[in-house]
Amino acid sequence: MGAKARKASKKAIKKASSQFPNSDSKTASADFLPLEGGPREIPETKPLQKNATVLYVGRIPHGFYEIEMEAYFQQFGAIKRLRIARNKKTGRSKHFGFIEFENPQVAEVVADCMHNYLLFEHLLQVHLIPPEHVHPKLWRGFNYKFKPVDYVQIERKQHNKVRTLEEHKKLVEKIIKRDTKRRKRIEAAGIDYECPEIVGSGQSAPKKIKFDED
Repeated sequence: MGAKARKASKKAIKKASSQFPNSDSKTASADFLPLEGGPREIPETKPLQKNATVLYVGRIPHGFYEIEMEAYFQQFGAIKRLRIARNKKTGRSKHFGFIEFENPQVAEVVADCMHNYLLFEHLLQVHLIPPEHVHPKLWRGFNYKFKPVDYVQIERKQHNKVRTLEEHKKLVEKIIKRDTKRRKRIEAAGIDYECPEIVGSGQSAPKKIKFDED
């Protein structure tokens, strides 16, 4: 390197150093000023305590219901509440539910041990639910013993109810109209079939009849 090159490099270094003030200069930035009273100790940040006690349990096998689940999961610790999602009409299990333990540490152990646990050829899916994500209506009616609706009994009462002459006439007309449509569909399909006549279509009224009081 020649003399001219060395001089040019020194000038560039001086020019660059002049752009950054020293820490002891009066124009130093406030971020680099020394703290008053000496250095302060930064408090140690403690790890956040896990307080989740509610578990989501998915892929629950058939036959593993509330009584069986409570008896099985009690080996880990005290259970506060337990609920399995069920169909409102049939009462059948939707194969997922929720468990709440009294101790958060127990809930964490259950989530670690039972996740992907093979039970009756089903891999259980167990996850902790943070408290802020627990729905306020999750445990509403959790101890309610579901009784499925007996739709057969409802239909039986509807069929055998006492009808007036006008109601009976409308019922017979509806049956004949439905039977006529069925006959047309059979003929359109090219099927040679003689549909039986509707018994009782010519009767004026059934035995159970409700007369209007004049």
